[in-house]
Amino acid sequence: MSLFLLQAQPGGFGGSGLIFMGLIMVVFWLFFIRPQAKKAKQQKTFIEDLKPGDKVVTIAGIHGKINKLNDDGTISLEINPGSYIKMEKSSISMEWTQQLNKPVATTAVEKK
Repeated sequence: MSLFLLQAQPGGFGGSGLIFMGLIMVVFWLFFIRPQAKKAKQQKTFIEDLKPGDKVVTIAGIHGKINKLNDDGTISLEINPGSYIKMEKSSISMEWTQQLNKPVATTAVEKK
């Protein structure tokens, strides 16, 4: 059977070759395209849900707190008390911000 699959057929791909190509495209979609689209959707939802007072980290590694959301797709980010910078909303890192805001696990052992 495997010898049959390896033989070249005159005139192009045989039926098994088309099935093989179809399987390759399905695997490519499952492992590359679908996860990328899912992550892009999560990033878009994350950016839309930002609000003043949120602690965030930018893709450049700048930590700050959102002071104001502007209508032009930018935010006013407070990096120090009284120090503000204007940034694009899309420059906020979802992964780093979620890691920053993750609740700290309490592993303290009570001493008696």
